[in-house]
Amino acid sequence: MSTPAPAPHPPDLSKLIPRLIPRPRRQAPPSAGTGRGTDIPVPATPALPPPPTRAQLRLAFGADPAPAAPRRLLVTAPDLALFGASATSTLVQAWVFSLTDAVRDRPLLASAAEEAETDAAASATVRAVLRALDEVEAVVRACPAVDQAGSRFGNPAFRTFLDRVRERGRSWHQTELVTLMGDNDDDDDDGRPWDGRAQTALQREVLLYFLQSWGNASRIDYGSGHELNFILWLLCLHQLGLFAPADFAPIVLRIFRRYLRLMRLLQTTYYLEPAGSHGVWGLDDYQFLPFLFGAAQLLHHPFLRPACIHHAPSLEQYAPRFLYLDQVAFINAVKNVDGLRWHSPMLDDISAAKSWAKIEAGMRRVFVHEVLGKLPVMQHFWFGVLLPPPEPLEDCRAEESRAEEEKGDDGDDDGGRRVAPAQLDRGHGHGQGDGHAHHARPEDQPAWGDCCGIRVPGSIGAAEEMRKRMGQGAQALRRLPFD
Repeated sequence: MSTPAPAPHPPDLSKLIPRLIPRPRRQAPPSAGTGRGTDIPVPATPALPPPPTRAQLRLAFGADPAPAAPRRLLVTAPDLALFGASATSTLVQAWVFSLTDAVRDRPLLASAAEEAETDAAASATVRAVLRALDEVEAVVRACPAVDQAGSRFGNPAFRTFLDRVRERGRSWHQTELVTLMGDNDDDDDDGRPWDGRAQTALQREVLLYFLQSWGNASRIDYGSGHELNFILWLLCLHQLGLFAPADFAPIVLRIFRRYLRLMRLLQTTYYLEPAGSHGVWGLDDYQFLPFLFGAAQLLHHPFLRPACIHHAPSLEQYAPRFLYLDQVAFINAVKNVDGLRWHSPMLDDISAAKSWAKIEAGMRRVFVHEVLGKLPVMQHFWFGVLLPPPEPLEDCRAEESRAEEEKGDDGDDDGGRRVAPAQLDRGHGHGQGDGHAHHARPEDQPAWGDCCGIRVPGSIGAAEEMRKRMGQGAQALRRLPFD
């Protein structure tokens, strides 16, 4: 019996398969920044200029017996471009980024005892600002929300709160601020005391930023623009020479943290709506700076990484020590959907970053380009002596300036504000306190067709109403199981 012939070897087809040649990686342009995937350079911290001397402030006021009140001048995109190249824009960036640098790798205080000990050793200005925030909290306790029959929109008792804050704020600036300015006499360059005219004008200017820090009375809303006004209020105190570089870390770790807690109390008490319901950056409905300051706190942390915001035990343990994690924990607590990817997709996306340095760099870009560089936010920026406007803006806005001066109040913009003629040329007004600039070209209008945003109840109001329906003892919300 013959053996079968061996089967022939299959043909070698390897040479017929085309070789896989990797596509060459596109080289970044020479002007690209340090961050991968973006050509926007990371904003550095500009040098913070020294506060103006008393003689310089007198020169800025001039001989006018009734100095002009602060005014808003940013109406169009060219106006915003002038501001972006101005010394005031650089000053704001230097102030915010100096505070950011001051808290790098510095956690929050762990206990009330440590906070009390730190406050006792703090400067007189830090203690005075904390007392002002304590007075604001006392006003919240004295102005409870009115019953709205389950409505999730802003509570009208917020307007009563703002009226009382105006009274308390005026009193604080007439007593505490005057005392702090008097104690700073030894640092004056010419030794001349403050005259009543300049002192009153400065009180009015600083008070304006304080009053704009809590929200809008006509719309009962709050957003990062109001948060920016609080930081500008502190900047005005620095411009008066009341803060030293040693105060920069306590400003964030104590004052800003206290303000953040106070704003959460206001949001849960009065159901403040998000200002501009179609937010510019989408990190949070209300705040931005906790993410910038918080990323700096975690910059070189030995084991906490950006992805830890998805780990509930890490949030529970470290949220009291870091502003970034604290804000994420608060967002999770007031949303009725479980999972950042559902209610905060931008926070979820950036949690994939490999380091906190990359997140901090991104937050710096956001502050410069999405806060200071967006007209819907910056059209509400106030210019005065401590934060002067660019000269071209000041020259071409004389008519708007006269219209603002006719208000005759303490600078509070809530209600009854006149709309300047130039603003009416470029847009329209909305009645009580809502006249502002709008997009001049149809192609610049937002996709939803409403130039001012759609009135949307805040998630905090929805969460608080759900807790009421679930009973007073309910601490956790009933989560919707999307996952």
